[in-house]
Order: sequence, then C-alpha cells, then structure tokens
Amino acid sequence: QVQLVESGGGLVQAGGSLRLSCAASGIILRTNAMGWYRQAPGKQRELVTAVDSGGHISSATFAAGRFAISRDNAKNTMYLEMNNLKPEDTAVYYCNVGTWSDAGRRDYWGQGTRVTVSP
Repeated sequence: QVQLVESGGGLVQAGGSLRLSCAASGIILRTNAMGWYRQAPGKQRELVTAVDSGGHISSATFAAGRFAISRDNAKNTMYLEMNNLKPEDTAVYYCNVGTWSDAGRRDYWGQGTRVTVSP
C-alpha cells in the first residue's frame, strides 16, 4: 500500500521560507517520477516542480529561482524548499509520485499541506 505523508506547511510572512516534506512508504521514490503540485482557492491544481525517473527537472515559471525539489533516498522522503514566498503562493501543496507499467502511468498523491503567506 502506497502512502505519501506530507508535513511542513503553515503560516509565513512574505519573503520567508518553508520546507515541505513528503515521506513515502510502499514505493521507492528514487526509481519513480515525483513532484509537487499546488491548488489555490478557486483554481485548478498546477505543477510546481517535478523530476522524472531520469533526473530531469521541470518547473513552473513562478517556481524558478525560488523553489527546489530534492530527495533523501535513505529516508525515502522528498522535499520542497520554498524561498522568498509571496502571498500568491498561498495554496494547498501536494506531493505526487508517478509509476509506469504496461497499463500506463499511475499517480499517487499526498493528503496536502496548507501554506499561507501573509503580506
């Protein structure tokens, strides 16, 4: 059974930093695609940053230079380091792992962690 458990969200002032964590069980992060998405109130879920199984990173324009994805293989945990946060970064952040089989891609999601950035 795959479980992704997120932590690290909270309230932060504009310009501040947060690090989100996503601890995985039942799946090995380093052999699969992984990423972070977010959903702001009234908006669709969108990509923040992701890395495929080959190590190639893709990021949203708003994330460039401010957000970074990383992984601790020993802990089987992924992280999202967020710096210079802005009020428009307020959203629920979700970690994602994607696995591939003959049936195609299957996605697993964390429960989400809320990030609120005050002006």
